[in-house]
Amino acid sequence: MPRTLMNEPAWVAYAQIYVESAENSAELGECFAGQRNGLCGAAVPGKLYLITGLHTGEVGFAVELHETMPPVEYSAEEVVEASYRPIGDAMLVTWAGDGGWWPLELEPQTDYRVRYSAWGMDAGHQASPPMDGEPLVDRYLLQFWPARPAPDRVVKETSKQAAYWHKFAREQPTPAELAKRKQEKARQDEARRLAERMAAWGGALPSEQLARTTNGQQLALFDRALVDTLERTEPQTLRLIARWAARRACEEAGYGGNERVAAILDRMDRGADWLETLNGPPRPVEPGAKASATVHQFVTQAYGWFADRDPFDNTVTVVTATFNVEAFSAAIETIWLATEPFEDKTRLVAELRQRFLTNPAT
Repeated sequence: MPRTLMNEPAWVAYAQIYVESAENSAELGECFAGQRNGLCGAAVPGKLYLITGLHTGEVGFAVELHETMPPVEYSAEEVVEASYRPIGDAMLVTWAGDGGWWPLELEPQTDYRVRYSAWGMDAGHQASPPMDGEPLVDRYLLQFWPARPAPDRVVKETSKQAAYWHKFAREQPTPAELAKRKQEKARQDEARRLAERMAAWGGALPSEQLARTTNGQQLALFDRALVDTLERTEPQTLRLIARWAARRACEEAGYGGNERVAAILDRMDRGADWLETLNGPPRPVEPGAKASATVHQFVTQAYGWFADRDPFDNTVTVVTATFNVEAFSAAIETIWLATEPFEDKTRLVAELRQRFLTNPAT
């Protein structure tokens, strides 16, 4: 005996209603790829894409489960068949789920034949949404029974709407052609992403080391050749470059007469540690005297070099960059910060090349 799984008005939108058994979104054309019928799209695994005549509103709808193939409802104006295999728990759902959903007692991973029959598609297509109490214009019957997979087919066709959608389905690519198009699109998308990333890094992909640096992308966009040369430079030279760049930034900013800044730069060049470089050597404690707590002053504003900032804060920012654990990162970060006081940033880079990179072996 057949079982009725659902029999009540169902809300449709955009002339669509679905059977779903997995979270797999698919476009209209993809669901009808390679099919003859355009009313019951079964080309995407686990999904049925069902077309109605009415664009928006309630239609009559019933779902039945049979043990064997039922006789065709020849009073129906449109009849199509396809094969369907639920991936998980199947349910009838409306567009975006706004109009409700109905669980369907279909066995997952079981092959079914599905027949979709329709009455009044043309009238439904021309009708406005039925008001409360008005009779429904078009109705549909969805029937399932166990069966081996077989090609879809059109059993009966009478309406202009059905003819339109059958023509639409037959114009769609086959699943193999669609897969090929998807692969090509994915290849093109990946090529575009790669080109965009290369452009964002000055014309070439960054190494892992460069990608980890602070300001590495900005400096690579400004002068990728310099970044590549620095990546081949020995760590000792990179440390010298970082300290030189920090000093040049302070000089260009006009901090040369600032005794506090000059002392910080001198301690940096002598190789003092970070705390001593910024604060000076700790005061000696006389024998028997109680040591007082050391007070440190650090940058309190946003990270970066700012023209209207206190010279001490800018100096601390650029000098701190020279103490990065990785010599390459220290050089990259400090050079980019050091370009800020220069009206023509290329001048700093030209000086750097002349001083350190013209003859790297020296």
